[in-house]
Amino acid sequence: MQANESRAFTSLRIGPLTLRNRFIKSATNEGSARGGTATKRLVQFHEAIAAGGVGMTTVAYCAVAPDGRTFIDQVTLDAAQVPHLKVVTDAVHRHGAGAAAQITHGGCFTFVPPVETARPLSASGGFNKVGVLSGQWRRQAMTVADMERVAGEFVRGARLAREAGFDAVEIHMGHGYLLSQFLSPLYNRRSDAYGGDVRGRARFPVQVLERVLEAVGREMAVVCKISVTEGTRGGNTAADGAEIAKLLEAAGAHLLVLSAGLNIESITTMFGSSFPKELRGQVSNPIVAMAMFIQRFTEPKNVQFHELYQLENSRKTRAATKMPLAYLGGVKSLANVGQIMDEGFDAIALGRVLIHQADLVDAFATGRVLESGCTSCNRCVAMMYTPGGTSCVLGTPGDATLNATPAAA
Repeated sequence: MQANESRAFTSLRIGPLTLRNRFIKSATNEGSARGGTATKRLVQFHEAIAAGGVGMTTVAYCAVAPDGRTFIDQVTLDAAQVPHLKVVTDAVHRHGAGAAAQITHGGCFTFVPPVETARPLSASGGFNKVGVLSGQWRRQAMTVADMERVAGEFVRGARLAREAGFDAVEIHMGHGYLLSQFLSPLYNRRSDAYGGDVRGRARFPVQVLERVLEAVGREMAVVCKISVTEGTRGGNTAADGAEIAKLLEAAGAHLLVLSAGLNIESITTMFGSSFPKELRGQVSNPIVAMAMFIQRFTEPKNVQFHELYQLENSRKTRAATKMPLAYLGGVKSLANVGQIMDEGFDAIALGRVLIHQADLVDAFATGRVLESGCTSCNRCVAMMYTPGGTSCVLGTPGDATLNATPAAA
């Protein structure tokens, strides 16, 4: 193993947390929280990845409030969930890895009717293109009072995550969810202090970060996930992403995970390749199947995957900041790992390759594997909606019985 590759297997300090190495399982929706409750399949999923050698694994999409859900079957952070999530973190810790909870609010990117407001919240009001699929045609601009309440929900979610044994929280600010809707000029048309230029659009996300840091930042690592580029006309560019990163660095974030794209407008930017046409036929949720169908007409055609597909955009953020950064996007081989370390990134976030092979990090470390067998086909995304939850189509499907059983049962 070359020296640049070896660096990825050294420890990394992020805030008050030290990871055993620089590999992080990125948050990828596991489809394993039936009715909002973590299942035994979620435990099995993350325990296998922890046993496989990562420094930290991230439990995806933990909604900070009922109105923060995108779907019904996502972890909803409340006191009742703590015992179930504690089973997950205990399993991860048994294998020496850290556990992160991705905390987020969907804003107007939701298929769940709102409980606390008349319409789904967003940075600005008006037509809600996501809501066309679920009958929620309009979105509601957040007031300052709404922002104060939702920031408090993020704080409460972070505290509950700490109570459940998580070592870190990852505040989701990318992919078109609520905080991303503030950051994006596509969604944020405000004329007050929370709109306008990048600094104005970032004001509320920065306030959420500051509140979470104040609440848990001495005991937990506080991470932010951002889209370094939105990859669509009129959206944030890589230069904008670098400016957002500088603002989050100044606010004290311990680590940024550098993703890209938006769920509706530019999902190929997120995944680095087109989705197979037949994928929509494998999704049992009719709303999601329709969303995938619509994306066929709005997305670029036949985008071919290539390794390190977000490197050029992420370099701009690396050049603009000094803080710890985790690169995400197309790492498939040990040689890729070495290149990312050479480029000055501090950590590597892996998604599909760990769904394909949970022990890939150990396999890299021992030289047993030099390149992942993941084909980057994106079919694991549709597996999220199957009874067994997210899995690789080349492997064994998740256990449907475990995926219907609460973790602490």
